[in-house]
Amino acid sequence: MTSHSIQHEVFALSKADRDAVPALLETFRRFWSGPLAAAAPRVAYDAFFAGTPPLADVSLHPSTDPALPGWICVPANAIDDQALLYLHGGAYMMGTAPAYRGFVSQIAARARRTAFILEYPLAPETALPGAIDLAVGAVARLREQYARVGVIGDSAGGGLTLATLARTRDACAAVVFSPWTDLTLSGASIHERAASEVLLDAGALREAARGYIGAAAKDDPRASPLLDIPNALPPLLIQVGADEILYDDALRYAQQAHARGHDVALQEWADMHHVFQMNVEELEAARHALDLAARFLHTHMGSAS
Repeated sequence: MTSHSIQHEVFALSKADRDAVPALLETFRRFWSGPLAAAAPRVAYDAFFAGTPPLADVSLHPSTDPALPGWICVPANAIDDQALLYLHGGAYMMGTAPAYRGFVSQIAARARRTAFILEYPLAPETALPGAIDLAVGAVARLREQYARVGVIGDSAGGGLTLATLARTRDACAAVVFSPWTDLTLSGASIHERAASEVLLDAGALREAARGYIGAAAKDDPRASPLLDIPNALPPLLIQVGADEILYDDALRYAQQAHARGHDVALQEWADMHHVFQMNVEELEAARHALDLAARFLHTHMGSAS
């Protein structure tokens, strides 16, 4: 790899994960075809993500700051002057901060940084720019309290992270898992990888996009950050599974951000599904990915001042 090449690492499927994946995917299929998902998708989504176990040495408590609604994960050995803002996924229409406490505790512990899970308003009840306005304000609020702030997000929350970074320079590093960067769904992987996708559906994504975009244009870059890479970005790590329909959302953003001269790294895991990082109990790949995300944050956020 030359100095002009994008940092694109591909990790092979381990033997342990090869053995574990079929049963895990079957669990996904049963869950999302079950009665709870049909009757109450928002409740089902929270139950699904709440399956990631919290770590015992991370304290969890609700935020009392109106500029930072949500939950706070504080690891036992947290670096005092640094914090993370977490923006959750759920196609902008599902997901809550409490459901993500276990998953974000895994990140906070590895990164040794207090993490704030933002409770942003969901679509279609709230369309653009409600979630972005809150996220930009949350980064500014954290920057008032901490010397360094990083932003992390998954799926729609990954897209929201990138849209937020286009409007603030208060973040010094960012990590996104399987980001949804193009709500026009123009990526070839939407169709080419549909057969291997187990968690997302293009039709459902189109419906969610309409609710989130609201009265804005379909190609509004606040909803689709791929369509307008900003002039300034902090060091950025993008992680993606090779089997997901949003693969091109990650790849194209990485390529275009790199072409603009930004410090961006892309990490891809073979045979992995959308936001596989949540499956820390079942998959070596998930633990490896979160460890690498923490290493990236350590490198680019620096040590305590």
